[in-house]
Amino acid sequence: MSWGTELWDQFDNLEKHTQWGIDILEKYIKFVKERTEIELNYAKQLRNLSKKYQPKKNSKEEEEYRYTACQAFLSTLNEMNDYAGQHEVISENMTSQITVELARYVQELKQERKSHFHDGRKAQQQIETCWKQLESSKRRFERDCREADRAQQYFEKMDADINVTKADVEKARQQAQIRHQMADDSKADYSSYLQKFNLEQHEYYHTHIPNIFQKIQEMEERRIERIGESVKTYAELDRQVIPIIGKCLDGIVKAAESVDPKNDSQLVVEAYKSGFEPPGDIEFEDYTQPMKRTVSDNSLSNSRGDGKPELKFGGKSKGKLWPFIKKNKLMSLLTSPHQPPPPPPASASPSAVPNGPQSPKQQKEPLSHRFNEFMTSKPKIHCFRSLKRGGATPEDFSNLPPEQRRKKLQQKVDELNKEIQKEMDQRDAITKMKDVYLKNPQMGDPASLDHKLAEVSQNIEKLRLEAQKFEAWLAEVEGRLPARGEQSRRQSGLYDTQSAPAVNNCAQDRESPDGSYTEEQSQESEVKVLATDFDDEFDDEEPLPAIGTCKALYTFEGQNEGTISVVEGETLYVIEEDKGDGWTRIRRNEDEEGYVPTSYVEVYLDKNAKGAKTYI
Repeated sequence: MSWGTELWDQFDNLEKHTQWGIDILEKYIKFVKERTEIELNYAKQLRNLSKKYQPKKNSKEEEEYRYTACQAFLSTLNEMNDYAGQHEVISENMTSQITVELARYVQELKQERKSHFHDGRKAQQQIETCWKQLESSKRRFERDCREADRAQQYFEKMDADINVTKADVEKARQQAQIRHQMADDSKADYSSYLQKFNLEQHEYYHTHIPNIFQKIQEMEERRIERIGESVKTYAELDRQVIPIIGKCLDGIVKAAESVDPKNDSQLVVEAYKSGFEPPGDIEFEDYTQPMKRTVSDNSLSNSRGDGKPELKFGGKSKGKLWPFIKKNKLMSLLTSPHQPPPPPPASASPSAVPNGPQSPKQQKEPLSHRFNEFMTSKPKIHCFRSLKRGGATPEDFSNLPPEQRRKKLQQKVDELNKEIQKEMDQRDAITKMKDVYLKNPQMGDPASLDHKLAEVSQNIEKLRLEAQKFEAWLAEVEGRLPARGEQSRRQSGLYDTQSAPAVNNCAQDRESPDGSYTEEQSQESEVKVLATDFDDEFDDEEPLPAIGTCKALYTFEGQNEGTISVVEGETLYVIEEDKGDGWTRIRRNEDEEGYVPTSYVEVYLDKNAKGAKTYI
C-alpha cells in the first residue's frame, strides 16, 4: 500500500490530512504541558500544606511532638513533602522528555512537510507548463492547417479562372505552398510537444508524485509513531515514581504503627508530674480534752510539758498537716540550707575564710508564732497568674514544681555542657593551627591567634561557672526529691563570691505544694526556722545517733540558719552524711548540732574504722 499509487490524484487532501496530523500533535503537546502545570501546582499545594502544619521552632508545638501520635503526624507531613517532590519529578520529566522533545519535533515536521509539498507543487507546475506548450502548439498547428486549406482553395480558384493573369496564379500558388509548409512545421512542433508532454506526464504520475507522496506517507507514519512513543513515555514517567510514592506511603503506615498509647501516657506523667506527695489523713482533734490552743485554730505548735497535745509526723501516726504543704517538704525547707556550701579557704587563717552568702542572726521566736503567721498568710496567686500570662521566668526555674524544675535544670546543664564541649573543640582547633604556624611561619603569624585563644578560654570559664551554678540548683532539687535522693550528684565545682548571691537571689522563688507559686521570699523566710527548734517543738523521737567523728580542717562561722560554727582542729560527732548537697550534719553536744560544709571537715565513719573518708 502506497500513497503514491493509491492516492496519486489526492494531492490537496493529503495536504489537509498532514496539517491535521500536526495539529493533533500540537494538541497533545498542549495537554502534556497543562498536565505538568497541574503536577507543579499540586506539589506546591502539598508542600504548603505540609509546611502549614509543621511545628514552629522554639514553640510549645515543638514540645508536643514528643508524643508518638504527634510524631506519626509529623512523619506524615514529612512523607507528604517527599510525595510532593515526586510529583515535581513527574512534571520535570514530562517537560524535558515529552513537551520539549515534541515541540522540537513539530518544528522539524513542519519543515519536512513544507519541503515535500513544495516539490509536489513544483512537479505540478512543470506538467502544467508542458500542457500549456502542447495546447499552444496544437492551436498553432490547427490555425496553420486552416490557413493552408484556404490558400490551396484560393490557388485552385485562381488557376481555374481564365481571366486571371498568369502572374496572379503563380503568386497564389506560391502562397499556398508557404501555408502548407507552415502547417507542416506546426505539425512537427505539435508532435514534438505532444511527445514531450506525454513523457513529462508519465514521469509526473509514475515517478515524481509517487516518490513525493511516499515521503509524505513516511513522514506521517513517523509522526504517528512518535505520538505513540510519547504516550508510552507519559505512562512510564508516572510508573517510575510509583515505587518511591509507595515508600512514602509505607513510611506513613510505619509511623502509624509506631504510635504507642502507653508511652504517650508516660510522657504525660513526665511532663506534668509535680513531685509532691498527696496529703495525708487529718487526725481527729478531740475537743473534749482540755487543751491550750494558740491564736490560730490551725496552728500546729505545741510544746512539751505545757499540756499541749503532741502532733507527730513520723510513721503512720501523722499529726495535722499543712493545708497546702507536706511534712517532708517542710522538713527540707526548715533543716537543709538553701544555698551551695562555700568553697574551702585558700589558707587556714580565719580572715581568709569565705562563708558565702550569710543571713544576719535573728533572735529566735516561738515556733507557734511563725506557724501562725505562715498559716494565716495567703499565697500570692496573682504572681502565678502573671507568670502564666507570660511574665519573666526565674533563672533557677523556682516557679516550677520540683520534678519539672529538675527537668528544666537538667536540660539547662546539658545545653551548657554541649556549649562547653563546642568551645573546647574550637580551642583545640586554634591550638593545632597555632602549632602549625609555629612549625611553618610562612603560613601565618602564631601571635595572631593568641587573642582568639584567650577569648575562647574566657568563654569556657564563663560557661563552666554557669554550669556549676545550675548544677548546684539541680543538686538542691534532687536532694529535696525523695524518689531521687540516691541519685543526687555531688558538686565539686568552685563558686566565686559573686555567683553565690546570684544563686541565693534566684532561689527566692519557691513553690507551694498546692500548685500556687509566689515570686517573693516572704513565705519561705517565715518557714525557715532552725532544725533544732523544729525538733524541739514537733518531734519526740530520740536524737540521731552518731555514725562517726570528724575533724574541722578550717574555721567556719555558721551564720545561716541550720548551720553551726566550728573551729579549726575541733573534733565533733557526725550524725548525718553528705547527701549530695555539699553539707554534713554534725553535733557538738546534745544541745548543739547543725550543718557544716563537707569540704571543711574530715569525716571518719565508724563503719570504716580502718580508714578515713575525706570530702574535699
